[in-house]
Amino acid sequence: MSTWSKRLLALLVTASLGQAAHAAEPEVTLKIHHQLPAHSVTQADLLEPWAKKITEESDGRIQFQFYPSMQLGGTPPQLVDQVRDGVADIIWALPGYNSGRFPLISAFEQPFMSTSAEATSQAMWDFIQKHGQKEFENMHLLATHVTDGALVHTTEAPIKTMSDFRGKKIRAANRTSTKLISLLGGTPVAMPVPQIPEALSKGVVDGAIVPWDVVPALKLHELVNYHTEMAPGQPELMYTAVIIAMNPDVYAKLPADLKKVIDDNSGLALSRQAGRLFDTQVVETGHELARQEGNEVYVLPVDEQQKWMKAAKRLDEDWIEEVEDKGYENGAALLQDARDLIDQYSKAQ
Repeated sequence: MSTWSKRLLALLVTASLGQAAHAAEPEVTLKIHHQLPAHSVTQADLLEPWAKKITEESDGRIQFQFYPSMQLGGTPPQLVDQVRDGVADIIWALPGYNSGRFPLISAFEQPFMSTSAEATSQAMWDFIQKHGQKEFENMHLLATHVTDGALVHTTEAPIKTMSDFRGKKIRAANRTSTKLISLLGGTPVAMPVPQIPEALSKGVVDGAIVPWDVVPALKLHELVNYHTEMAPGQPELMYTAVIIAMNPDVYAKLPADLKKVIDDNSGLALSRQAGRLFDTQVVETGHELARQEGNEVYVLPVDEQQKWMKAAKRLDEDWIEEVEDKGYENGAALLQDARDLIDQYSKAQ
């Protein structure tokens, strides 16, 4: 090879390496903030694979930094304001921590709404697109989903009947679960998820209504001895609504091709993916951890669950009244639309 040819080859290699290095340099690095530990299912099995896929499809131009366990400061209820204010670029958050601020999405946290997180997550996305844009002003929604169905975890005795709630202090997540625990006969104690282990270990509460989702992250199976699930094929006790949202200004500043990468990996498809993850892997992991610890998983008989469902029915009227007080028309029709959408996606599975 001539000297000229060698120089040309060297220039081409250098240029190629330069282009590769340039492609690997992030054009934007997005801060993801949430309340759970880094090893939680939410980060390890949902958000990290999602972020990796976006990074790959953007040729490295979009990258991510994770801030689990509220590492950017604040409390879990403040996440929705942090994404609006630009403290975080993306959040995974529970709107229900902000009592009364997100009345429409709370329809999907009503007791005994559904048997499927996958169907409910998709229904919630459609419902918010139709009715709830006002609730999410100043944030760019990427997905809506629910966790797996909540169940009752207790320390000293299992909950097998409504009468077993008497005298029990049970952790509640939001206004709806607070009312539900009272209707079932227990004493609700509201607190965010991260406070549950200390509350259980110190006897502040006798149990908690939470999904299997939080059990591994909080090592809840080591703190309780009993888990009460709903009857097979019957609606879950309740779901917890979650949003994945992005700061709208950060999204708006992205070039069109990077917006498309975000869009292609968001919306209904991401909502469905999240719901399926919680229906399957999360529940299976929870059962296995309970078994390894020697805990009892009690499954309600259908006739007992019917009593719980009857007691909870009045919460529908409370929800209808609340959303109408917030200025929405015909709360009953809105709640029925939520149920119809869940039914639609349940039949499609």
